[in-house]
Amino acid sequence: MFLAKAFGIAGVSPSQLHKSVSEQSFFAIVVEVLLDVALLTYLTAQVRLHFGLPFWRTIGWRRLETGTTPRGLAYLGLLGGGFLFSLMIQLSSAAFAPKTKLPIENFFQDRRSAILLMLMAVIVAPVIEETIFRGYLYPVAARSFGVTGGVIVTGTIFGLLHAAQLWGGWGQIGLLVLVGIVFTAVRASTRTVVASYLLHVSYNSFIFLAFVVTSHGFRNFPAGR
Repeated sequence: MFLAKAFGIAGVSPSQLHKSVSEQSFFAIVVEVLLDVALLTYLTAQVRLHFGLPFWRTIGWRRLETGTTPRGLAYLGLLGGGFLFSLMIQLSSAAFAPKTKLPIENFFQDRRSAILLMLMAVIVAPVIEETIFRGYLYPVAARSFGVTGGVIVTGTIFGLLHAAQLWGGWGQIGLLVLVGIVFTAVRASTRTVVASYLLHVSYNSFIFLAFVVTSHGFRNFPAGR
């Protein structure tokens, strides 16, 4: 109700929201961001108020230990690894091209929704998702199933919770499960969410840059907006 009123103030009527794919996509992104912020706020309150512990360190955001490797070089390695991993996944995804239009494609019908989604993917999603999956869920799964089992369970849940966006693209869903497993394995091996966060940011940044190039700077979009 609050969001509907906010869109009304912005000049978007309920009928427009119902009929326009562009407005629906924009609305969905805004809702997702607000839900993510609400969940992060809840987890912060739970850790700090219920357990009396500092949130970020407790949840796994610890300093990356690099040993004899210079810290800057270790960070660059993770960022570069994320780019290469993203390239590999995108090439693999092309080999399993779905025959039907995927739901996520609705977010790439106009400039506003595409830019908002990409900014969310690079700025918001890595912080929220790494905190929830690699910070909060993975330690619980690892205690229950062991490190290897925890990595697989966490990565699988990560991939499947994104399945709605890729419904019909079964190869893409499988690849996203693999992405979740790799991110979690990096977090487990380094014992810090910082490592998987850097990998996640660079992974999503590659997708962002690739879309900027293929859309000629957000000027060319597929038909059907």
